[in-house]
Amino acid sequence: MALASFAVSPPIAACAAVLRRAMSFSSVSAASQTRVGVVQMTSVGDLDANYATCSRLTKEAAAAGVKFLCFPEVFSFIGSKDGESVKLAEPLDGPIMQRYCSLANESSMWLSLGGFQERGPDDSHQYNTHVLIDESGKVRSSYRKIHLFDVDVPGNMVYKESRFTTAGDTVVAVDSPFGRLGLTVCYDLRFPELYQCLRFKHQAQVLLVPSAFTKVTGEAHWEILLRARAIETQCYVIAAAQAGKHNEKRESYGDSIIIDPWGTVIARLPDRLSTGFAVADIDLSKVEAVRTKMPISVVMMYHLFAPVQVLQKLHFCNGLIILCLQHRKFESIWKSSSL
Repeated sequence: MALASFAVSPPIAACAAVLRRAMSFSSVSAASQTRVGVVQMTSVGDLDANYATCSRLTKEAAAAGVKFLCFPEVFSFIGSKDGESVKLAEPLDGPIMQRYCSLANESSMWLSLGGFQERGPDDSHQYNTHVLIDESGKVRSSYRKIHLFDVDVPGNMVYKESRFTTAGDTVVAVDSPFGRLGLTVCYDLRFPELYQCLRFKHQAQVLLVPSAFTKVTGEAHWEILLRARAIETQCYVIAAAQAGKHNEKRESYGDSIIIDPWGTVIARLPDRLSTGFAVADIDLSKVEAVRTKMPISVVMMYHLFAPVQVLQKLHFCNGLIILCLQHRKFESIWKSSSL
């Protein structure tokens, strides 16, 4: 198919270069296929008991060939009294997290530990922190939950996470042998802008969503929201879940799952309340295939540069994007842009 020839102004040429980079991004250091596991468990108010469960599951996963194992929110402790977890909160180099670092090292496995009670800015608050540990036991990255669960759950109870937790303010994505990982926690799932940012600004390929959804909200929205995030970002989603009754006051929905970039559930436990893990082989070439066949990043990048009224024509020709714009209007947008 022949392309019409026309002069391209410097701003438009620069925009096209950005678009090409967005389409061609891939994690060159990542293996194409990796076996990953997603844990489902029922944490309680006993640090040692929870660690014993995590240790057992990690060793079983290693025997199954898993290279990256994802645990749910509040994996190490769920208290039964208000403020109980704040008293146990520690910095990431404290003895609780160091125990899990040793576990990762002993198992030669990366661990995603979502929802750790990290010591907060004062004695009355903690951070709800997603911690990523590599196979040598080193903390590679951490993310403090941005969206806190302050909700009146219909027919259930009122939750006020902000009473004892300080929100984070930084979006986190990190390179790994399994692709570029976007870190989130539980209630973040209801805010698609965060996941759009992880995909289109931070180039995430795999989204991690460790959670402890309530029974009521999980039944209504858990799988729907997770599949939506996978579809709209064209990423794998790994969602580890707390399951069952933790104490007299708290019960979680469960249903740990792994979803591919097309929105298909590719792994889950047969019983959404049991303790165990599900396994899947994630293939980064599938991420690239889905994104190439449905290049939504092209339109997303376009919207970063110009409003709808500026666009005259958008042609797709053999994978090349040609933007025909009103020159003066586009130049004014380009000059005022911080991109």
